[in-house]
Amino acid sequence: MTRFLASLGRPVLAVLAAFGRVTLFALQTLRHLVTPPFYLREFGVAVLQIGWFSLPMVAMTAFFTGGALALQIYSGGSRFNAEAVVPQIVAIGMARELGPVLGGLMVAARVASSIAAEIGTMKVTEQIDALVTLSTNPMKYLTVPRVLAATLAVPVLVAVGDSIGIAGGWLVGVTKLDFNSATYLANTRDFLEAWDVGSGLVKGAVFGFIVATMGCYFGMNSGRGAQGVGAATKAAVVSASVLILAANYLLTAVFFTS
Repeated sequence: MTRFLASLGRPVLAVLAAFGRVTLFALQTLRHLVTPPFYLREFGVAVLQIGWFSLPMVAMTAFFTGGALALQIYSGGSRFNAEAVVPQIVAIGMARELGPVLGGLMVAARVASSIAAEIGTMKVTEQIDALVTLSTNPMKYLTVPRVLAATLAVPVLVAVGDSIGIAGGWLVGVTKLDFNSATYLANTRDFLEAWDVGSGLVKGAVFGFIVATMGCYFGMNSGRGAQGVGAATKAAVVSASVLILAANYLLTAVFFTS
């Protein structure tokens, strides 16, 4: 009986220990965010890599998602003679949920893996040890610029993705579903509230923080050799994706549950 209970408790304790390590890492990152020195060049490079280079992928994902959403809503709404709600649902769905979640997952796939692989390789080749030798804090130099850049850049990507996704829904609605363009745009404008957009941007900031934190954490703690770097990269993407979905549920419950 004791062995059975131990076999059940061992993985639970391992998960709790891992969660604690990640939490402490995130708290250390937040502490370093507000204390000098600040590496502005590294921050600028991180903004370029995380924000600008992720824009085409996020834009294409949002465009096709908005178009597919319009088709699905029209098809489902036709069963209840509610085809006219397509503009409203596309706009609200993209702004509240699909824009931030899909944008966060796309950035996680691209950025978390890249950060984990880069920092993991630096650890394997002892570049992180060299930073310590040069009296440079690796957290300040490697983690803080990337986390700050992702936290600021992902909401911008979400805003762009929302606009392109709504435009994709409009294009499908006008060209394939016979909506009047002016009416479609008017319904989108009248039913989309400021908090619908604002909540998505807040989610984007949280998701960006999660993505960069997971990439840096697993990169800093990667094993030795190519196999260790590969395992760290995979763990960073999986962890970031799961945490984004979990955080999305929690934020949605806070924002939209009275």
